[in-house]
Amino acid sequence: MRYLSYFKVVLVAFLIVFMAASCVKEGPMGPAGEDGIDGIDGVDGASGEVTCLQCHEGTALDQKSAEFEISAHSAGAIAVDYAGGRASCAPCHSHEQFVQTMTLGGVAGDISNPSAWKCNTCHGIHETFDVGDFALRSTEPVDARYAEGEVLDVNGNSNLCAVCHQSRRGGPSITNPGEETFRITSTHYGPHYGTQANVLLGVGLEELEGSVAYPEAGSAVHLAQASCTGCHMADFTAGQGGHSFVPSVAACNDCHGTPTEDYNYGGVQTEVNTMLVELRDRLIELGVVAGDEEEGFHPVVGTFPTLLVQAYFNWEGIAEDRSLGVHNPKYVKAILRNTLDAVNAYEPAPEV
Repeated sequence: MRYLSYFKVVLVAFLIVFMAASCVKEGPMGPAGEDGIDGIDGVDGASGEVTCLQCHEGTALDQKSAEFEISAHSAGAIAVDYAGGRASCAPCHSHEQFVQTMTLGGVAGDISNPSAWKCNTCHGIHETFDVGDFALRSTEPVDARYAEGEVLDVNGNSNLCAVCHQSRRGGPSITNPGEETFRITSTHYGPHYGTQANVLLGVGLEELEGSVAYPEAGSAVHLAQASCTGCHMADFTAGQGGHSFVPSVAACNDCHGTPTEDYNYGGVQTEVNTMLVELRDRLIELGVVAGDEEEGFHPVVGTFPTLLVQAYFNWEGIAEDRSLGVHNPKYVKAILRNTLDAVNAYEPAPEV
């Protein structure tokens, strides 16, 4: 027994010496590193936990994540499944497309495994580890994709929304100025989805002449006295606002001072919806639009008088804004009223 105990002591001592020797690197010692910045006597230095706790203290991050799970952005299927991997659809249809575009100026190519949007789609996270680590990727005005040289500025943080929420194509007056006819080559023709920045600013649609004057671009009340973030990201309550991005009725009531349970102030949404249906049905009569309520409506491939294509462009542009006029009532009403007057006065040329 004593022999075994003695043997164990020798073995442990040998292992300690071996491990110590193995940790010593042979050769000369490298140069000393630079000294850190001297602190101030009697004053505690900054805590390395401060930046982390901006997000990770308490339940703040969990709350924002829960709100985001309500949002359409979180679902992803509305865009990712169909076009999230296509380089031509950047920057809007997947997390990877958006991040590459915002950091590299474009995507490197088709994306093999696109994913839905997440926190670090809009926020740069865990990159610098300073107090600005979770800042938005950009708040600068955005180049318009539908018209070279045009810039969209919806103010501050809201500009990040405008990266995607703008018209993808210009109307006939931009792409085919002065031509009497226009050929629609695809059932996907039009401004594409998400024209909110255009409607809010009052730019980018086809301003046909008519009885209603168009307001000055950028004069909308919801641009000057509100914002995308102010309405869609107000304090989270009743499943609205915050990172759900669902517009907050409570925020509307705070500004308007008139309690309501929806967004139909002054019947604007009712009026705009009535005009949209009237314009759509007239375009169906004229053969420019086809479809139904169940399958959806789309333009008909063919050559048409430019006026009718402009009317279709306006119909889709207002419909895909999806606010039914709330974003910019004066501009929306002017577009629809003047467009309706034009197509109602239009008479097809007699067949020869």
